[in-house]
Amino acid sequence: MRLIGNLLWVIFGGFHGSLMWLLGGFLLCITIIGLPLGFQCFKIGWFVFFPFGKSVSPGRFGVGGLLLNIIWIILWGWAIFSVHIITGLLLCLTVIGIPFGIQHFKIAIVGLLPFGAEITKL
Repeated sequence: MRLIGNLLWVIFGGFHGSLMWLLGGFLLCITIIGLPLGFQCFKIGWFVFFPFGKSVSPGRFGVGGLLLNIIWIILWGWAIFSVHIITGLLLCLTVIGIPFGIQHFKIAIVGLLPFGAEITKL
């Protein structure tokens, strides 16, 4: 079931979403200051490519992770979170879209607090 869900996800937008995260990671890695943010984009990009069968928890982060999460939220996190929450809510209006809406809710968590987030396989 995970395979079918991931294949449908990739066909109907997951590929494009993953490419956007990876492109953002490359752009952030151009500068030395953006390296930690870029690496998080790569981690999220691979998660966005195949989200079915994976679980997300905010995890633990230290003082450095807290500061980076605050910077992330101010610059991009609030917009990413909002887009995924709204998309998830719209998808959940249809029966067929509910599994995809749930995946958007998982991505929203990582999009808001990427530093310290733990992505595990179910």
